[in-house]
Amino acid sequence: MKGGDILPIPVFLELVEMKAKTASVLPFILGACYSWYNFHSLHPGLLVAFFISMFLFNMSVDILDNFNDYHHAVDEKNYKQNTNIIGREHLSLKLVFGLMISMILVSAAIGIALAYVTGWPVLIMGIFCYLVGVFYSSGPRPLSSLPLGELFSGPTMGFMITLLCVYINTYQDFTWNWSTVLGVVLVSLPDTLWISNLMLANNTCDLEEDEKNQRFTLSHYLGKKNSVRLFVIMNVVAVLALVLAVFVGIAPWTVLLTLLVLPVIIKNVRMFKEKQVKKETFPCAVKILAVGSAAQALSYLVYIIFTL
Repeated sequence: MKGGDILPIPVFLELVEMKAKTASVLPFILGACYSWYNFHSLHPGLLVAFFISMFLFNMSVDILDNFNDYHHAVDEKNYKQNTNIIGREHLSLKLVFGLMISMILVSAAIGIALAYVTGWPVLIMGIFCYLVGVFYSSGPRPLSSLPLGELFSGPTMGFMITLLCVYINTYQDFTWNWSTVLGVVLVSLPDTLWISNLMLANNTCDLEEDEKNQRFTLSHYLGKKNSVRLFVIMNVVAVLALVLAVFVGIAPWTVLLTLLVLPVIIKNVRMFKEKQVKKETFPCAVKILAVGSAAQALSYLVYIIFTL
């Protein structure tokens, strides 16, 4: 494609990293389930509006990431022309930029409307998420090129999406105190850690390529061996958090059914420990997030459906 006006669907889906959207959709579902279980409150219309705003912004951030990676690439021959989708598919920079800005503006407009209805906390949380999303891959030192990427990606998507969802569903009764916030922290901790592990696994696999492009991520400072150790530790803590949420009463007993997918998680952790190759073992982190988060959300839904 050279300067065309329409992106083919497969190219568009890759440009917006559609395969990675479980990282935003599952925390959203979890937030809705948590709202109903702990507060017995849902606002379907506001929930749909938030989902659209969140999803559009998530796609725009991934476009921005590809856009900036293309412009900042030092490895012109291999990465810029053969790996990055913009160079590989000869996409029009004007079209890509216009698509990204349109998504951001629509997302922001919906977010402002939500803040008007539910209150200023949505505006504050939304601004924080937008700033992280923009500076994740923008500026002279993007967050994704620093050892801070994992620190911002997991909490922003795993925790903040869940918190926003809970607040929007319960804004009329929501109380800002340590008990309420820590409850959301605990229930969202598995998603938070698994999302951070996506970036950690990606950076560990891309360590040599990133260093060539002057991207010094957490894996650069830890080294591959310690990065893999951290990957394992975060998976262990994620599983423990699932169990703890049940025992402190903020999650139904059915969430323990999530442990049924523990063999899948262990298998993929072991595969990643053996070797860190992008095409072969990075999908292990994706599978752990998808299977673990989906099982957690579905286990909430099972309880809710059978107790209605």
